[in-house]
Amino acid sequence: MSIPIFQVDAFTDQAFSGNPAAVCILNEPQSDEWMQNVASEMNLSDTAFIMQSKGRLDLRWFTPAVEVDLCGHATLAAAHILWKEGYIDPAKDLSFSTKSGVLTAKGRGQWIELAFPYEIESQVTPPDCLSEALGAIPVYVGKNRMDYLVELESETAVRNLSPDLSRLKPIPTRGFIVTARSDSDDYDFISRFFAPGAGIDEDPVTGSTHCCLGPYWQKKTGKNSFMAYQASKRGGFLRVRMTEKNVILEGQAVTIFRGVIH
Repeated sequence: MSIPIFQVDAFTDQAFSGNPAAVCILNEPQSDEWMQNVASEMNLSDTAFIMQSKGRLDLRWFTPAVEVDLCGHATLAAAHILWKEGYIDPAKDLSFSTKSGVLTAKGRGQWIELAFPYEIESQVTPPDCLSEALGAIPVYVGKNRMDYLVELESETAVRNLSPDLSRLKPIPTRGFIVTARSDSDDYDFISRFFAPGAGIDEDPVTGSTHCCLGPYWQKKTGKNSFMAYQASKRGGFLRVRMTEKNVILEGQAVTIFRGVIH
């Protein structure tokens, strides 16, 4: 067995920033256990597994702990590798079959455009321990099928956040999106994402959370397109645009290394 594997920094134009993802190109189906073991071995927030079969691209994502239904940065990384490594003609658009339906990727010069589903939140009563676990008082708390969305009063509050992850972990959800308006003219809003229950204390840059953040800030501002910054230690940026059917995420990616699983 000889299986190509790559590491890619996604949602950045510089190496060693953005969100690292592994991309594994499968020549034949592998078991869920094997894929989970590879993801645990890579120990990145997500590993993407691509299987080409009869003209179809099957795509799955695993964190070091669990399989997830939707992942933006690993999808961006997967598209980047398929084109850059010559698996698929860069002039061709990509369609991935996933647990969240068919996701598409298109090349836009140095940028990659992903069409993702809306993941709209609804206002909820927060869990009793949420404010104490986050160490901040929310302006708003909502929830969609995957995550809680928490708006704080300022960019400074988001950047200074130091949550008690051991108290967040037992809350039944994939993770916690924390956001605020940006103080900078370069970005419209900023965010951070904590998912200790999925094996990720803080994700550096998370595409799928922007499927919620885009519509949320659209409601608040009336705008349809945004420049977003995720204020993790590594940091990363992406464009977010709402269409009638999809949230469009645009990002860049850099290959870090190539390897082979024996």
